[in-house]
Amino acid sequence: MFDTIAAAIPRDPAYAGRTRRLDILRRVLDGTLYDALPYAFADERGAGGEYIPLRQRAPSVRTNLCRIVVDDSVALLFSEGHFPTIDAPDKALRALFVELAKETRLNAVMIDAALRGAVGSVAILMRVLRGRVFFSVLESLHLRPVWEADAPDTLASVTERYKVPGAVLVEQGYDIADPAGEYWFMRRWDDTAETWFLPTPVHGPAMAPEIDTARSVRHGLGFVPIVWVKNLPGPSASGEDIDGACTFRAAIETMIEIDYQLSQAGRGLKYSSDPTLLIKEPAASDGEIIKSPGSALVVSEKGDAKLLEIGGTAAAAVIDYVRFLREMALEAVHGNRADASRLSAPASGRALEMMNQGLIWLADNLRISYGEGALLGLARMVLRAGAIYPLRIGGHAVPVFDPATRLTLKWPRWYPASASDRLADAQALSTLAAAGQISRESAVKAIADTYDIEDVPAELRQIAGDEEKLGDDERPGAEEKP
Repeated sequence: MFDTIAAAIPRDPAYAGRTRRLDILRRVLDGTLYDALPYAFADERGAGGEYIPLRQRAPSVRTNLCRIVVDDSVALLFSEGHFPTIDAPDKALRALFVELAKETRLNAVMIDAALRGAVGSVAILMRVLRGRVFFSVLESLHLRPVWEADAPDTLASVTERYKVPGAVLVEQGYDIADPAGEYWFMRRWDDTAETWFLPTPVHGPAMAPEIDTARSVRHGLGFVPIVWVKNLPGPSASGEDIDGACTFRAAIETMIEIDYQLSQAGRGLKYSSDPTLLIKEPAASDGEIIKSPGSALVVSEKGDAKLLEIGGTAAAAVIDYVRFLREMALEAVHGNRADASRLSAPASGRALEMMNQGLIWLADNLRISYGEGALLGLARMVLRAGAIYPLRIGGHAVPVFDPATRLTLKWPRWYPASASDRLADAQALSTLAAAGQISRESAVKAIADTYDIEDVPAELRQIAGDEEKLGDDERPGAEEKP
């Protein structure tokens, strides 16, 4: 059924096959996959009385199960309580990244990137304007990356090219000869500049792109200011190595089956509310037959009249079938299959982790791409840009840091720790520190996120001061304080 619906989406031969496949996956994610079908689900007959097959009708119920899985996984990845902190040996550098995340709304940027990148890939652009850092998300649909031949992990350039109506270009200040026509919009990022090209007509003789000098910008950073993110490891749905695996591809067919089954069940309930009237000839009624509670239908002795109804057991069977399909689809994409109604008492964080183990596995894999790859990549680009241009973050000038500084991510717990979890952690860390198996600093770092400790060295100094004060108070002859 998915292939049938995809075939109904108009194909533009000017775009590569990768663009079309990513566009279809994006429609699934946005909930617009069925918009290409020409008929509503209630349209059973065409204008000529012919029957309209189900495959040509858009379902009336749209569960958008694929988007639910993506939203749940991204919430575990970058929501307010799950966003990681960038750790570095230098205290000033750690404080810099905290201010950077606040000023650039990095949390929202990474959520947007993870949502859009669920189809297979996404790009995050960094710009430095008047000494300030800005991040923006670029869908990879019309982007084409090129990597260095001798450094396959380093971008050489990224080109964006897509069609745009002439009227839109006129509104943006372009001098367009035919506003009613279509034009190619194109720009390219490399290690020295962001180059814009003048729009060229889609129809007509092929023309070499001409650089738009008024809009082109030379950044001189020495690197492409874009982080290219592959969503998940594995074969990509686009068929090309520049994309990762789609988060929800394994659940699309099952989601479509669920939508049509629920639409059919809803249709059956409507028919039960207004059953079809069947009259067996010979009938004695002349003229128009009105089916209503206040209208009696009279037939002859040999005639008969019945109401064709759909039994309630059919609707119940559909609901059970849909429930099974949903479980199967969520299992295929590692979605959240937990049922909150089964919890009889508040569960600990560890219990919630075990209950949502599949979803945590999915989010854990996404941490590799969007955390270790994208988030740290953006942080390193900021350090490299700060070595070239004077930056201001949080209203303060940014000192120059070594771009090769080792950076790591500190991820919080998947679920908030309960009182019993915190007690168990305290006992375990106290025992390990007393036995000399870990340092006190490592113990404080382990609970820093739980107790909102932003500066671990300052906390250690405070602890030492409290212990010294407590020791003075306990010495013989110390005055008792009220």
